[in-house]
Amino acid sequence: MIKMAASMVEHGEDAFRKLFKFYKRRSPPPDFIDVIDFAKGVTNGKVLRTELSATSVSDTAARCAGLHPVHHWKAFGLEGHPGFIFITNPFLPGSQQHWVKQCLKVYPQKPNICNLDMHMPTSETQNLWEQSKDQLRRKRAGKREPKSLLEKLRWVTLGYHYNWDTKTYSPAHHTPFPSDLHTLAARVATACGFPSFSSEAGILNYYHLDSSLGIHVDESELDHSQPLLSFSFGQSAVFLLGGMRREDPATAMFMHSGDIMVMSGPSRLRYHAVPRIVAASPAEDPLPPCLLPRLQPDPPEDSAVGPVSREDWEVCAGYIRSSRVNVTVRQVLEAGGVFPGDRGGGGGAVTSGGASGRERDLKRKKSPYGDF
Repeated sequence: MIKMAASMVEHGEDAFRKLFKFYKRRSPPPDFIDVIDFAKGVTNGKVLRTELSATSVSDTAARCAGLHPVHHWKAFGLEGHPGFIFITNPFLPGSQQHWVKQCLKVYPQKPNICNLDMHMPTSETQNLWEQSKDQLRRKRAGKREPKSLLEKLRWVTLGYHYNWDTKTYSPAHHTPFPSDLHTLAARVATACGFPSFSSEAGILNYYHLDSSLGIHVDESELDHSQPLLSFSFGQSAVFLLGGMRREDPATAMFMHSGDIMVMSGPSRLRYHAVPRIVAASPAEDPLPPCLLPRLQPDPPEDSAVGPVSREDWEVCAGYIRSSRVNVTVRQVLEAGGVFPGDRGGGGGAVTSGGASGRERDLKRKKSPYGDF
């Protein structure tokens, strides 16, 4: 099995697709011996330490986003992948709970858009949290229940809402970007050398233990000089990072709860995928240790991160014990830029350079996550 994974990495044509299938398969399950685990902090010829701009973000500013001081962060890169940065869980104890709650209770709220809007009237998707919380609490008690609406959630869009039909962003489809997420993204982007990064669009992906995300490249934004930021919460995942061509071989790595990935420069348009969500072993608590209840210190007065009530966390924990949430934040326009056709107020749309595999999949009846 080990030799099989290695051979798929070495051969170019179809190597990515074969590696994706290898890690996605259920029977027999794959081993993970070749998957990089940055949390172990081991550097070698492939994994390199990366220096961040520790003085560009004050300790107070980092804490206001629920983060440790930047000089405490552990950041890595990969040989031959300039612009790729992997930061292992820089979140303060207890602060990840805020982001999980926001992804489940706040960000799916209207006027933001989710996959359920594709086949349900808006009146039925107004407050997914209120419609789901009792079911998720019962789930924690071990009772079998039909899936709640939150468990049927597959994606949410923020800011400039991506149009999956036309594969465009448009000024006509925009809502205010969440201020707390803007603060978090700004702190991380600045520490990584992108102080002018502007959070203009976000996509939240919701995964269950049988979910996967197909091979794709994020190319629909007009400005590729700014990074793509990715935040992971909940269950661990296997992430595959490939090259500039779909058939280029890929590198497998774990993404654990709290990990942050930055794709910038030459790595901004690399193909990538998530073939597998990794369930905790039966002997372990399915809730990641960094998400276990703990006393949270009082945040700074102007903090973007707030406390999570016990009642709210019971609902979040019921969900996240078998799920993962990934948040990607993007800058759509170059600084001072406008949408094509909008210079005179025409409201034109940004045209994608081509639909990614993910973008095409989301419009199919059978998506990587199942039926919508």
